[in-house]
Formats: sequence, C-alpha cells, structure tokens
Amino acid sequence: MFVEVCERGSFTAVARALSCSQSAVSQHVRRLEREFGLSLLERRPRGVLPTAAGRLLRDAALAGVGRIDAAALQLRALAAGGVGEVRVSSGAATIRHFMPEAILEMRRRHPGVQLTLRTQPTSRACLTDLAANRADIALITISGPIADVELRPLVDLQWSLAVNRDDPMAERASLSTAELADIPNIVLPTSSSSRGRLEAVLGEDVLPSQAVSDWDTALLLAELGVSRAVVATVPRWAPSAHPALRLVPIPELPGPTAGWAARSWAGLEPHTVEFAELVARQMAGPR
Repeated sequence: MFVEVCERGSFTAVARALSCSQSAVSQHVRRLEREFGLSLLERRPRGVLPTAAGRLLRDAALAGVGRIDAAALQLRALAAGGVGEVRVSSGAATIRHFMPEAILEMRRRHPGVQLTLRTQPTSRACLTDLAANRADIALITISGPIADVELRPLVDLQWSLAVNRDDPMAERASLSTAELADIPNIVLPTSSSSRGRLEAVLGEDVLPSQAVSDWDTALLLAELGVSRAVVATVPRWAPSAHPALRLVPIPELPGPTAGWAARSWAGLEPHTVEFAELVARQMAGPR
C-alpha cells in the first residue's frame, strides 16, 4: 500500500485502486511513520511525495522482501541522526569538470551521506528526473522560467571557439560572430542546447554541419587538432585535463546561464542545499 501511495501520489487514488477507504490508506502510512519515527511522505496541496526516508523504504519494497529488513535498519539509523541522501541530476561533463571538489568536500564533512549522481544528455532529461522524483536538484542550462520548478542561476556562460594551442586562432583574444562563417572544420556537440541557441542568433546557414556526441568529445577533438568546436564554457575556465586546449571567447554571442533547479528549495534537506552551495561557489569562481 505504501508503494502505491508513492507511485500514485494520492491517498484518494490508492483507495480507489485498492477498493478501500482513504482513511485506511492514511492510517497505514501513519503506522509506518510511527514505527520508524520518521516522516515518510511530504504532504502537498495536490498530493504527496516520498521523503528521502520514504524513497529508501519504497525502493526496498520494490526490490523485494529481502531488502526491507536492511532498509528498516537504515531508517532507524536515519531517525537517530545517521545517514542521508543527496540526489543530483546533470550532464556528465558538468559533473566531471565542476563537481569533483564539492563531492570530496561533502564526503569530508558528511561521510555518512549518500551522494547519488544521475547523468543525463540534456537539461530536458534532467528536468524529467526532477518531475519523476528521481532527483532532488538538477544543474541545467536555464533559458527562462519553468513551470513547477524553482531556479537558482549560478553563472552566465560564454560561447568560445575551442582550438589546439598551435592553431592560428589560439592567439586571438576574441572572435566576432561574422568570423565564424569563414572558419573551417567547426563541430558542435549534439547532446546539448548549443545548436538551437546559436541558430536563433546566427541563422541556420552560418552553423557548421558537423557534430559530435557530447561536450567532452568536442573539447578533446579540438585539443588534438582534429577539429575546432563552438562550446558554452564558464568564463576564465582553464581545464587542467586539457593542457593543449585554448578557448577563444565570442563575446558578441549571448551565452546561456547555468544554474540549479529544484521542485521546492524550501522542501530540500539541509545536506542537499549544502551540496548545491558548494558547487555554486566552485563553479562561479575562476578555474
């Protein structure tokens, strides 16, 4: 019955599906909460969502009876001030380049907190994780308000031309948008919002037809001198993992904004907010 409540998000819907009263469903959940001494559901005006403790019990129940005893032990530890969980959804490149320091600091401060990272190819997929309650926060590119999501912008990104350090373009302090049309061998990462954002500013005919699978691949090929890449980057970012790479800003192009998204910041657990703030400070600072 508890799993049904988690999946349907409504006592009324579960009562209807199981042919019982709404009071019976509610009493069942309250018995579980009394047993563990924890809130298992977050009550909202339009329904309920499982809390971190509730997700732990739900996942154990879905996996089979054998895991429920182990989950019960974890819940009792949680009630005694033990472990917690931080669930994050973002792109693999963002996690790799801008979260390692925050991850290590979080482990140092809270060794008992479980950090769950979901990698997704697009911001849209990250927002789907939020809507499906598979993540508590998501680091995405922000293009405007999003229904039922609270946004916290972190840093304005800049468009750059990524090239090898021996490329003739590497010594340039900046590039104009008009010059892009005459620069050969440019690629764009397909699993990002790059093409759509650039087409909106430059028009479809200016953009290169070549594309690569992701942001990291575009940077790697540029560093190797195989191609050049137009990518969105954090200002003053100098990736230590790519010593032969140079990023030439394109200041005329308005860059997207990177930021955190959550269903409700007020409803997040303190550990989740703390991790979001650690990433924010490290991402906004010069690299």
